[in-house]
Amino acid sequence: MSHALTAAVAGFGTGLSLIVAIGAQNAFVLRQGVRRDAVLAVVGICALSDALLIALGVGGVGAVVVAWPGALRAVGIVGGAFLLCYGALAARRVLKPGTGLRAEGEASGSRRRAVLTCLAMTWLNPHVYLDTVFLLGSLAADRGPLRWTFGLGAALASLCWFAALGFGARLLGRFLARPGAWRVLDGLVALTMLVLGATLVAGS
Repeated sequence: MSHALTAAVAGFGTGLSLIVAIGAQNAFVLRQGVRRDAVLAVVGICALSDALLIALGVGGVGAVVVAWPGALRAVGIVGGAFLLCYGALAARRVLKPGTGLRAEGEASGSRRRAVLTCLAMTWLNPHVYLDTVFLLGSLAADRGPLRWTFGLGAALASLCWFAALGFGARLLGRFLARPGAWRVLDGLVALTMLVLGATLVAGS
């Protein structure tokens, strides 16, 4: 039970570290939340899409590892290198912060437009496949039998983040609009990614 809880917490923390970053999808969810426009639909699309992609990553990478044990080493090296680069980019944002995540934009449109925009931002973003299918899948494979527990934790992190961003936008909007807030978040992301990357590379 303790091992399963540890795997779930690790998945939650890793998933949250990957999701919490300034980007078009987060800005869109925040904007919809501030305007209270199709918030439930947008949050649901983001969370369910992440859950599906995480499941594909956990199942796909896990199946490859079972069929070819040497794949775990290869995935560990490549995934670790990616994490180190990801952490370095986050650390760079700490030293050179941006302008924060803004909720301003055009007037809200129809629910259909919001849904289509959300789907496009989610499924047409190449980084989402690297983060969920490849990266989280490779990290989950390293957990062996507990890889699905790790994946569940990551999916839960996605749900919690998007729900907080969408439904708590009235409060989060002012906080996340400040560059200093994102420096703190990026600092935590950088630390987590660098530690995970070094661990993966060393273990491989």
